Amino acid sequence: MNIKEYLKDRPQWLNTFKWPAIALGSIFLLALLGYLFIVFGGRFVVSEKDLILDAATTVETVEGEVIERIYTENRMLVDISQIPEHVQQAFVAIEDSRFYEHAGVDFKSVLRAVYRDIITMDKVEGASTITQQLAKNLFLSNDKSWMRKTKEVMAAIYLERNFTKDEILELYLNRIYFGNGAYGVEAASQTYFNKSVSELTVPQGALLAALPKAPNNYSPFENPERAEDRRNIVLSRMEAIGVIEAENMVSLQGATLGVEKGTGESETWSNSYVDLVIKEAAEQYHLSRDELKRGGYRLIVKMNPEIQEMAAAEMKNGEFVPGSKAEVEGAFTLMDNTSGAIVAAVGGRDFRHGDLNRVTIKKQPGSVIKPLAVYGPALMSPTYIPYSLLVDEKRSYGEYSPSNYDGNYTGLTSLYQALVDSKNAPAVWLLDQIGISYAKEYLDALGLPTEDRGLSIALGGLSKGYSPLQLTEAYRSFAHEGEVTNAYTIQRIINRNGEIIHRHEQKEKQVFNKQTAWHMTEMLETTASEGTAKAGSYPKALAGKTGTQQHPTVNGENKEVWFAGYTPEYTGTLWMGYDQSGEDYYLTGGSSYPTKLMKSILTRVGHLQNLSETFTKPEGMKRLPEPIILPKVDDVEGSIGFGGIGIIRGTLSWTPGEDDRVVYRIYQGTGEKRTLVDEVTGKGEYHVGVLDVWDHPTFVVVPYDPLTGLEGTPSNSVTLEW
Repeated sequence: MNIKEYLKDRPQWLNTFKWPAIALGSIFLLALLGYLFIVFGGRFVVSEKDLILDAATTVETVEGEVIERIYTENRMLVDISQIPEHVQQAFVAIEDSRFYEHAGVDFKSVLRAVYRDIITMDKVEGASTITQQLAKNLFLSNDKSWMRKTKEVMAAIYLERNFTKDEILELYLNRIYFGNGAYGVEAASQTYFNKSVSELTVPQGALLAALPKAPNNYSPFENPERAEDRRNIVLSRMEAIGVIEAENMVSLQGATLGVEKGTGESETWSNSYVDLVIKEAAEQYHLSRDELKRGGYRLIVKMNPEIQEMAAAEMKNGEFVPGSKAEVEGAFTLMDNTSGAIVAAVGGRDFRHGDLNRVTIKKQPGSVIKPLAVYGPALMSPTYIPYSLLVDEKRSYGEYSPSNYDGNYTGLTSLYQALVDSKNAPAVWLLDQIGISYAKEYLDALGLPTEDRGLSIALGGLSKGYSPLQLTEAYRSFAHEGEVTNAYTIQRIINRNGEIIHRHEQKEKQVFNKQTAWHMTEMLETTASEGTAKAGSYPKALAGKTGTQQHPTVNGENKEVWFAGYTPEYTGTLWMGYDQSGEDYYLTGGSSYPTKLMKSILTRVGHLQNLSETFTKPEGMKRLPEPIILPKVDDVEGSIGFGGIGIIRGTLSWTPGEDDRVVYRIYQGTGEKRTLVDEVTGKGEYHVGVLDVWDHPTFVVVPYDPLTGLEGTPSNSVTLEW
């Protein structure tokens, strides 16, 4: 029988059900395929990348105090083990009471929701499980299409098949938004209760569970009554599913909201420092600002919060140098001498995030540069010691003619005194003697490279200049036996998994030898107490130097003023000036202003911790004698008497200076014809030898500095006669 005959003889009823059977089979097959796609197709919806939640990076002190958070979404990831069980139960009770029973989709709840929607002819009840909500928030948009809902179910099933209930709940509680900029339960707990989620009470946990449905409507800050009503509903649901007793529920519903708004986010005292931290993270560890905003890192920094907050207040309220325009700006840095860590930094008088951080802005340093570019390098050569004589006179070097700020010149002066008095002419003369190339080698080693090649380097007249942070690093070399190190803020970086991924490694480089560093400390200590940096008051050990950069176009006025110096514990720099330049922006005061403000800050630091009274001389180093100030002798008197057996003797007397190291040279004669007779040290009397009765000698007394070899002004002349 061929096929045609078979079909012709086939029972008629088979032909009748042929197409319906094919249709049913196709529908069944499509349903099966659809079911399998929904059950196993979640992998096409779920993105592993999206499972990594954005988390705020915290900037913390070594002691664990959180200074600031860096984020796009204010989220602090927390492990499920750190979330109290009653907080977990509150969310399950109000959002998905059958969470631990379903496999991602609660079909019983779906049917109940559909039934109620049909009865009311409106959508009155949702049926999304916690897993579905998580899937929607992580992977999908908020549109209400059937395709979006299908993808939500697919993703929810995938999550349930690949993650435990605890892992899903942890992701959910860390993901959801609670209003007031808080994402996740930890940030929400900090925002609304100013404490960690691990410390929440039952009604506080219930209040957090009440918020995600409508964070703005139920905000306990804006709508406390609505928040309380919604919280009590959560407590009722907790009682309904049996996690709290009815009697306990009634008591908890009577509790206050217990909210406490933190004030940390509005504070700005730490902003300058954190700005440096972000910059360092990018430059040293290649973590961009965007990565910090989402990466959930912990940046452990060396800030001293007490000093930072105090310094910010001083910079905001302290007395600044007067100028042609309002609001002269400033910058302050303070470095720990031992570690090289920045403990405080203030980038402006009222610095806020996004402002210009003047700690890193380069300015012309003025005379602050002299110890670094001239005197330190000179002392490293075998030619010069602190009491070497320098030429102090008005000279021209080609077209360059530096002048002392007071217009006075002594002809010769010691290196020591030139530094203390911040004389310009000797500094330029000395740079010319040691050589610009030689000096620049030391500047390079100190981290202060410059392309300038002129003698104006000696006075800080540079084309680009240096930042307060750079000068702090350089001055720290004097405080740390001649070694220089790069300043840093970040001690270590910890990723979201608790692993240390970066740690600061301190590297020291010897620039000056110990003796040079110690001599510079002694000379700069005198400068801070008796020299150009004597303004203000600080009762303990301090060495430092002022800097004044004259305005290039406004005669007699200044462009920037500085103080850079150090205690045995800290090195700091303080700059004042304008961000703008030009003839309309000039300072009418000098470097006494940053000097006084720096000393005021250090005095307050001394109230916070015990700072040293003196600098400790390194072992094996020689102590430098203090400079000798030659007195003016103008009261020499002479007398003649008998010394026994008819011998005639003369006596010269005068008022000696307070420093008994002064040598008084006795000259016979006056002018160029005078002859050195003798000398006495520290005394105001000299006995002339045997005199002839007919002799009438004339004498002058000249004070002499044995440290420098310089003579002072000759005294009045005295003639010994009867």
